[in-house]
Amino acid sequence: MLKALSARCSSHVAFGAHVRRYVPVGEPASPLLRRILGQNKRSLYIIRRFCSDSNDGSDPDDASTPVKSGDDAAESKSSSAIVPTLVRPEDCLTVVALPLSHRPLFPGFYMPVYVKDPKLLAALIESRKRQAPYTGAFLLKDEEGTDGSDSEKNIYNLKGKDLFNRLHEIGTLAQITSIQGDQVVLIGHRRLRITEMVSEDPLTVKVDHLKEIPYDKDDDILKATSFEVISTLRDVLKTSPLWRDHAQTYIQHVGDFTYPRVADFGAAISGANKQQCQQVLEELDVHKRLKLTLELVKKEMEISKIQESIAKAIEEKISGEQRRYLLNEQLKAIKKELGLETDDKTALSAKFRERLDPKKEKIPAHVLQVIEEELTKLQLLEASSSEFNVTRNYLDWLTALPWGEYSDENFDVLRAQEILDEDHYGLTDVKERILEFIAVGKLRGTSQGKIVCLSGPPGVGKTSIGRSIARALNRKFYRFSVGGLSDVAEIKGHRRTYIGAMPGKMVQCLKSVGTANPLVLIDEIDKLGRGHAGDPASAMLELLDPEQNANFLDHYLDVPIDLSKVLFVCTANVVEMIPNPLLDRMEVISIAGYITDEKMHIARDYLEKATREACGIKSEQVEVTDPALLALIENYCREAGVRNLQKQIEKIYRKIALQLVRQGGNMEPLNDGTQVQLGEDKAESGSLSNEAVVGAETSEKAVEAEIVDSPANQDDTLEAEKKEASKAAKKVEKVLVDSSNLLDFVGKPVFHAERIYERTPVGVVMGLAWTAMGGSTLYIETSQVEQGEGKGTLNLTGQLGDVMKESAQIAHTVARAIMLEKDPENQFFTNTKIHLHVPAGATPKDGPSAGCTMITSLLSLAMNKPVKKDLAMTGEVTLTRKILPIGGVKEKTIAARRSQVKSIVFPAANRRDFDELAANVKEGLDVHFVDDYSQIYDLAFDD
Repeated sequence: MLKALSARCSSHVAFGAHVRRYVPVGEPASPLLRRILGQNKRSLYIIRRFCSDSNDGSDPDDASTPVKSGDDAAESKSSSAIVPTLVRPEDCLTVVALPLSHRPLFPGFYMPVYVKDPKLLAALIESRKRQAPYTGAFLLKDEEGTDGSDSEKNIYNLKGKDLFNRLHEIGTLAQITSIQGDQVVLIGHRRLRITEMVSEDPLTVKVDHLKEIPYDKDDDILKATSFEVISTLRDVLKTSPLWRDHAQTYIQHVGDFTYPRVADFGAAISGANKQQCQQVLEELDVHKRLKLTLELVKKEMEISKIQESIAKAIEEKISGEQRRYLLNEQLKAIKKELGLETDDKTALSAKFRERLDPKKEKIPAHVLQVIEEELTKLQLLEASSSEFNVTRNYLDWLTALPWGEYSDENFDVLRAQEILDEDHYGLTDVKERILEFIAVGKLRGTSQGKIVCLSGPPGVGKTSIGRSIARALNRKFYRFSVGGLSDVAEIKGHRRTYIGAMPGKMVQCLKSVGTANPLVLIDEIDKLGRGHAGDPASAMLELLDPEQNANFLDHYLDVPIDLSKVLFVCTANVVEMIPNPLLDRMEVISIAGYITDEKMHIARDYLEKATREACGIKSEQVEVTDPALLALIENYCREAGVRNLQKQIEKIYRKIALQLVRQGGNMEPLNDGTQVQLGEDKAESGSLSNEAVVGAETSEKAVEAEIVDSPANQDDTLEAEKKEASKAAKKVEKVLVDSSNLLDFVGKPVFHAERIYERTPVGVVMGLAWTAMGGSTLYIETSQVEQGEGKGTLNLTGQLGDVMKESAQIAHTVARAIMLEKDPENQFFTNTKIHLHVPAGATPKDGPSAGCTMITSLLSLAMNKPVKKDLAMTGEVTLTRKILPIGGVKEKTIAARRSQVKSIVFPAANRRDFDELAANVKEGLDVHFVDDYSQIYDLAFDD
């Protein structure tokens, strides 16, 4: 409260204290005000010439004439102009109008004003240079319908007549004492009244100088009112040092005690609003002005009392809390002396033992021994020592771990099947493996920890499968990612001697979940880093090895922990990136990705439903057709996973949400499925016309309304129409997303047909490739550069790796040998320079599965004969023309289906992998399994 009052007074009211021309005089001529402040004849300073004219102590005989009475002369002698000027204040009949936004300026008071208008500021500077530093300070009226808070913001936009009309008629003649930048320091002299406007920019006005209405200084009512003002001020000054400082400054700078000055003083230092202060400024009747001031200072007195009561209540509360704190400390000391209360170390030991008691029988003996030793050590250490905190934290971890506490697992295979089917579509092999694990646990009566590694492209649901497994088994779930992890201490923990030492992730996991048999998902295990702090992949061996993790040793705890009941599920994009010793301890389950049919089911049953709920849209408001979803999958989301598909569906529903909100505010879908257009067919009366209602039921109601619309029932009809309009206003047209308008929601298609050629030309063969993002088709193109005797060479392009470059050399050799057998007279390879290219040269390509495709492409060019239509192949060929097995059979099969390939050539050794594929993946494909290239030759070039 004091800060607020201080800020208020310091920003609006100040005195001539900052003007430095003072002369020492005797005690002030106001003994009553001096007694208010309790001063005892001490030397004060007053301004030699105060900026006020004779009307502040007006003569009761003639207050309107410029002739000064004796009192006026005395006052004028002691308080005249602060700075000598060439123009007297009473000669200023035309002044520049300076608008004030917060409070009016009272005569005899100091006020700093910030002037943002450059023209007005220039006029004030020019006026001061002419040794006539006077301006008219007028308070700005509030705009109608506003609370005045924006007056300061709008004051700079007012010019000319607009500003003239907004100014109060009565203001103050102010002397400009200094101008620093845009800050103008003013001291008020006397009251003015605006008579007319002279110029607009800057606003210059003609003014009349005002004097108080003559009054009798000996009037008892006047004296009583002024004494009551002074008495109230005295009471305020007792409670607030802030007002005492202002009163002292005022007495120092005022010569004689006059009634008008007391009234102005009380109003100026009060916290009243600007309208009340302006009312005091405009009042020329001294008695009425004193009464107005008395009301203001009485309010200040009430505010001071409230402030004092608030401060007293807060002080009592604080002192009470301090007293209670001291008593509690004394009570602790007394109880300690009497042995009734233990110290902090004993309390800590009691807390740790309280944790141990419920599970003491389950804690291993070697761990209990360590805990007892540490508890004994804790009692011997000083609480201020660093070792005390280390021991306390160590005991906190040791006692917080769930030693021997296991969650009750659910071995219900049918329930687990339902949960897995509810969360994921397809993934039969993954679900089968989890059900096998549950079945073994049910037969044994207990489960054991396993290490399952889910490998596959991004977005196929590896992480969410881990959550579903935990839910099916009724195990606690904990996930931590090791992608980019390069510090072994993150897994094995820090030594306790280090500052800020902490246990590893596994110990943190056990403390977090509260059971010793959670499901731990280790994400991105193929992206483990290796830095100066050791090799985390090697540290993971002890964590994941079933033969070692029964006695996992964390560096921080330094006691063995049994992790044999933990089920570890790891995820990886590329299994080849996992170190072999670590991979050897895992059971890898490959998730190849989803074909179009599977994506359709996932989008319809899972993604669309979740997205609709997340966007707050009801199923009755939107319909996404199957052709639209199919076009979305084939033209925008061809990746193996469904993450991008989810993003595109979210994009569609966000645009639908915006469309629904634009149609109407409160939208409620029709329960009967009727579609209504909102807002376009409203009549001028505010009701919907009959054409706005679509549907048989609504049309019947409209017909009935027309039948009964007679003069006798006109009021009922209007009321019914209003109800119908209100009901129809809440109905929103159902949004239909079809393949025809899909472009409006997700933009232009990202993918076009992967098949560059409908029928491959000579020298071009389609191969099948595998990437971390799934399978894809890969064209091999060969072309003749030039021919000549002995110019048979091979040039390779397309960002090929070392393996594919070697495959190309082998393919060239094998193709020459085959050509020599089939057509000995054909010298194409001997005399032709050949260019072999793999498109998408900006993408690095490497791998041992393009050999047969390269040989076929070279032979097609040599024989000038295209390969069979709709044929794709994959496999590596040796110099003896044997076909080696390849990986990624499912991914390559999906890629072939996506490109609408009918015939596929696989190595014979991959027949088992193909047979394991789902029936919907193999449907409609003519697959050939070969073990020698001669079989491929017959398939590719058979007429």
